Amino acid sequence: MVTGERADPVRSTLVAILQQLNRAESLHEGRAQDQVLELPEIERLLDSFWAVEHDHVKIPLALGLLVRNGLVEVQGGSGFPTRKREPQRVSYHITPEGKKFLVEALEKSDRIA
Repeated sequence: MVTGERADPVRSTLVAILQQLNRAESLHEGRAQDQVLELPEIERLLDSFWAVEHDHVKIPLALGLLVRNGLVEVQGGSGFPTRKREPQRVSYHITPEGKKFLVEALEKSDRIA
């Protein structure tokens, strides 16, 4: 951070998730089935992210927020946790609105006060 202060943990986590989803899409361009990430993959990629590591934000809750706001779409299920014991095969994909939010967030974070 430029100011030395930590950013909002929720917003920072949302941006980090969108970055990972955008990266997956870019790396696997032309292969739609590979342009998504499942919850365990996202959790693994962000396990050392400061807001997650210090237990400020739960990845499933952050993903739910992104889905409800149209920044991420769910493929293969509801995207929300269920009480059933059988695992759901749910994948997440960044939307055009998610990309726009990501670009705007990164532009703002790069500004010098």
